[in-house]
Amino acid sequence: MDLERWQRLSPLLDALFELEPSERERHLAELRGADPTLAAELEALISLEHGSEDFLLEPVVSMAPSARSGAMVGPYRLELLLGEGGMGQVWQAARADGLYQRRVALKLLRPGLADPNLRLRFTRERQILARLEHPHIARLLDAGISNDSQPYLALEYVEGEPITDYCRNRSVPLESRLALFQQVCEAVSHAHANLIVHRDLKPSNIMVTPGGEVRLLDFGIAKLLDTENKTIERTRTGVRAFTLHYAAPEQVRGEPVTTMTDVYSLGVVLYELLADAKPYRLKRQTDAEWEEAILAHDPQRPSQAVLRNTETATAHDAAGMRRRARALSGDLDNITLKALAKRPEQRYPSVEALSLDLQRHQAGRPVQARAQGMGYRVRKYVHRHRWALATGVVVAAVLLGALAIVAWQAREAVREAARAQAMQDFVIGLFENAGIAAAGQPLNVEALLKAAEEHGGRGLARQPSARAELLGVIARIHISLGNYKQALAVLQRQATMIAALPEAPSGLRLQAATQTGRAQRLLGESRDCIATMQPMLDDARREQVQLASQVSDFYSQLGRCRRAIGEGRTARALFERSMALRGDPLGDDVGVVENMADLAALHSDVGQSREALQAFRDALAQLRAAGGEKHPLAVDILRSIGVLQRELGDPDAAEKTFAEAIALATQQLGMQHPSTLSVRRQLAGVYLDRGRLADAEREFRTVQRLLVARLGPDHPDVAGTWSSIGVVLWERDRVPAALDALRQAIRIWRQPGGAGLLPGGLFNYAMVLHADGSDAEALQALEEARRMRVSQFGAQHSLVGDTDRLIGECLAALGRDVEARLRLNQAVNLLHSGEDRNSVRTLRAELALARLQTRIGELPDAIPQFERIEALTNPSTEYRKLRWRARAYAAEAKCRNNDAVGGRGALDALLQELATALPEGGALPRETAAIRAACP
Repeated sequence: MDLERWQRLSPLLDALFELEPSERERHLAELRGADPTLAAELEALISLEHGSEDFLLEPVVSMAPSARSGAMVGPYRLELLLGEGGMGQVWQAARADGLYQRRVALKLLRPGLADPNLRLRFTRERQILARLEHPHIARLLDAGISNDSQPYLALEYVEGEPITDYCRNRSVPLESRLALFQQVCEAVSHAHANLIVHRDLKPSNIMVTPGGEVRLLDFGIAKLLDTENKTIERTRTGVRAFTLHYAAPEQVRGEPVTTMTDVYSLGVVLYELLADAKPYRLKRQTDAEWEEAILAHDPQRPSQAVLRNTETATAHDAAGMRRRARALSGDLDNITLKALAKRPEQRYPSVEALSLDLQRHQAGRPVQARAQGMGYRVRKYVHRHRWALATGVVVAAVLLGALAIVAWQAREAVREAARAQAMQDFVIGLFENAGIAAAGQPLNVEALLKAAEEHGGRGLARQPSARAELLGVIARIHISLGNYKQALAVLQRQATMIAALPEAPSGLRLQAATQTGRAQRLLGESRDCIATMQPMLDDARREQVQLASQVSDFYSQLGRCRRAIGEGRTARALFERSMALRGDPLGDDVGVVENMADLAALHSDVGQSREALQAFRDALAQLRAAGGEKHPLAVDILRSIGVLQRELGDPDAAEKTFAEAIALATQQLGMQHPSTLSVRRQLAGVYLDRGRLADAEREFRTVQRLLVARLGPDHPDVAGTWSSIGVVLWERDRVPAALDALRQAIRIWRQPGGAGLLPGGLFNYAMVLHADGSDAEALQALEEARRMRVSQFGAQHSLVGDTDRLIGECLAALGRDVEARLRLNQAVNLLHSGEDRNSVRTLRAELALARLQTRIGELPDAIPQFERIEALTNPSTEYRKLRWRARAYAAEAKCRNNDAVGGRGALDALLQELATALPEGGALPRETAAIRAACP
């Protein structure tokens, strides 16, 4: 039986099955007279029902016996069945192998299905999700096959509810519904950009979190457009791999799908969001009726569907529905029906096109879903500019009113000219009154800025908008000079002034928020930056066409603050938006390079050091090609390149890069600028890595002298150099001087403004005390540091784990082995859950635990850890020191295991290697020598 014949028989057969036997016979008799062949076919199909009453009493397929609450699938324990469909089941599950704790959504493939392609599709979902990285798409966390050959995917567990339920239960207004739908479009557009079609878009796959953020789920039937597999999945063969109610006509017909298939499904979702109803109103909810409606019937307009619901609603609800129907009538009706067109070529060509048409509607502009007739365009223009046009009509009708408006405009022009003249006179007068510095000394820029604030307050007292602009300029100069606190104080005064303006320009408000967020981030207050900027995000989106320059700066700054608190995916989306604006329409080459550097830094954040290094080099090459070789941005890029070269174990290249950056920063920014001093700190770190301890101390003291001259002796940044000097002095075996320097740092950080840095100072202080044998005092400092880090970052942060590691080492040194073991196990487990297995902090904790195991006689457990760390090939200095320490501890284990000859030989060889690599000695050679002296 062909497809066309079945489409005719199916609805008739459904109708006959719903009738009583006598009524069914009567209808068959009537049909027999009109079409005997059709009646015969229907009778034959009805006869198949008799004798097959037990058909499908049991499921054709079932889940594996392990798919039950409490069962283990791989390392996950099943907790709660969330849902099931054609491919299998989705469970709420928890990681249960002891490595770390995480709740996931575990997807299981239904075994025993006849279609062998289902397992292929399941495997393909893992490949698809691994390619997607977007804040509105649920992440793939893990994948594998359980002991009973059950394939599974562990996905990010999203707490929320389907988008339609979310909007209906909360009575979400129309504009907010469209904003949520725009987030869906962004996610689907990202998938399409990666050559992926979802093919099963529906509300249950579009969750909204309690915070109002969309998460797109389930790419189980997505199709890779760049794959060579061109198999067409038919509707009636095998297992239907899509949800019929949201399927496009070409899916129902079993034809190949394209991105426009997703456009259709999005149209159905949009219809439900707008009308709280499905596009088709059927008498019987059977698959056959649904297929017929999708293939042949036109959906009712959303506005009409809303009006239809008023018949059964209360008076209050009916009034609201009528208002919504009026809002939907016209553009939104046409946009939705264009997305639901039967033929793909009549729909929107892409999800971006659908999203842009919705944006045009929200902006009051003509949409592509309607014919662009002159009358329509005029109506849209009149609606968009209705107040200006109404004013024009009144002016045209009333001559006196017209003259009044002209006079008002003339006064405004005079006032604007006066503002511009006042700004010009102010700037000229400021420099005229600055005078020439005595004895040939350069002009004091900070004094000049202070005078600018005072003169601006007097000269522009009657022009608050111009005065607010001036404060923004002064703040930006302060930031460029590294005076972040002064800049923030000026910006706070500017914010007060803007709030008092009756109608502050959007550009001024965006610039003020951007610069305030920038100053807060540079002061280490990234969460305050987000609190300042996030409320302006909707304004930025609305103004990004008219104020592209200000909005791109806003996106970049907000992205850096998001990155600073670890929200890499959100930061990436903001950087990409900014780069798009700066490339077109602005043509801002330097701005594009700045965003390239931002994106490169995201690679570095997730440990992709080589990719980050290449991305920074590309950014620097593009900056130089654009003529910005001397631009201050080059200093930051060079510093980032040097840091990555240092991480990748190339100290020679890092030292050359830092030297180049220092020369450029000194020339362009001055010796005391924060960027210059930051690079000098990095250079001192390279000296420390290479064992040039005297050079490192000299560089740190130079930085400290420059900081004190600019910031005073009790600034938190000065405390940072005291801490670095203390570590270098400890490496040089000058322990009393090291402790004095670290006490200075702690003293300064205990003052207001230093609380965020105090735990690091306490940690370094405890590290030196532990090395000096003062473990009881070290424990007091560490417990205080741990409490502060838990308060700042939470109990699961890696810095808390690193603190637990040093606490365990101090406890072991005091002979409190049971407590030490508990604390070291706690550190290892915490770091395993939050960091890579081979991160420096994790390896330090494992090394400390293995050394304790050596002391208490558990050599079989300790030796493999030493060997694993010795075998690491990462070339960076930190990993090289870990390998040396592992060799020393492994030799110590030999000494404790009655192999003193082997232990001493290994230690002698290591000491000789350390003497070559670290000619000025250091803490590690001293520790190795102590182990050698203790070897019997």
